Amino acid sequence: MKALRRDATLVLGLIALAFALGDRPTMAQSPELRFGEVVPRDVREMYDRGLKYLATTQSENGSWEGGQSGPGVTGLCVMAFLASGEDPNFGVYSNPIRKGLRNIIQQQDASTGYLGNSMYHHGFAMLALAEAYGAVDEQNLWPRGETRGKRSIGEALELAVRSAVTSQKKNPLGAWRYSPDTTDADTSVSGAVLVGLLAARNAGIEVPDESIDRAIAYFKSMTSDNGQVAYSGGLGGFDESIARISIGSLVYAVARRKDLPQYETTLAYLKQRIENDSAGHYAEYTRYYQAQALFQGDIESWEKWNKLLVRQLKASQAADGSFEGQFGKPVATSMSLLSLALNYRFLPIYER
Repeated sequence: MKALRRDATLVLGLIALAFALGDRPTMAQSPELRFGEVVPRDVREMYDRGLKYLATTQSENGSWEGGQSGPGVTGLCVMAFLASGEDPNFGVYSNPIRKGLRNIIQQQDASTGYLGNSMYHHGFAMLALAEAYGAVDEQNLWPRGETRGKRSIGEALELAVRSAVTSQKKNPLGAWRYSPDTTDADTSVSGAVLVGLLAARNAGIEVPDESIDRAIAYFKSMTSDNGQVAYSGGLGGFDESIARISIGSLVYAVARRKDLPQYETTLAYLKQRIENDSAGHYAEYTRYYQAQALFQGDIESWEKWNKLLVRQLKASQAADGSFEGQFGKPVATSMSLLSLALNYRFLPIYER
């Protein structure tokens, strides 16, 4: 399977369709949905500037510093490169991708599989490993002579999945919060971990159905009749958090539970507020999830919202290609690029 996915990557690269991230066991996506229209020039130029910024600011050890840092941030930056369409093995950004993946694996606890010091980091890093699995040639991941005792992407991903499932089993709410040992949960952290698990499952890693079902049950319990999604503490505390509503809508869609009434209400809520600039204080975080939720739910709504997004980001991108944000430039830049990446549609998690 891995060999087939690598071969498919090379063939697509050679015929200038860029790379595809593999023969994943997901429902096939039609070519017009995968590649869509020609990527707008504004998007390509913004994306290229952003990637150049990330490439030039990556630390020698493969991480990114400046504000929040850790395997989750590194994972977001790696995904921004993977989403660009460059060949991850021979393209101009293949070296930053490999360095970033090595850094993520090196920060993993070899006994527990835990990535970083927060389940936020664990979720985003696990997602990056899942998106890289089968696309990045494992033979070239580690420098020659340094492979002994080094985990592969697949091995690291399996460990990360096991860690997330173990954490969930200890949680009476069937979800996650900041620490793998906490007994409460919130929809923000749980969204990061659950999307990572769903991506791992799509990549062919075994994820127990019970784990997905329990997590979806938690999100159902946190979704109101009008589509708002609470943060933590059970029912109550609902407000117009577009970020949380987008997370809820996204996990229902990627878990293939579009039959749920909670999916219908969350999506309807987002569609009614397309023209509202309600990203708020954590704009890049909100847009990251809002882009995916609308794309998964309604292409026409996403296209309308995407035009507004392009204008907003074009006005806020710095001359060096970076974006400013609450959590530092690496987070703001990678999440802003990933909110644009639906225009490319190369990441498997972005398939409909």
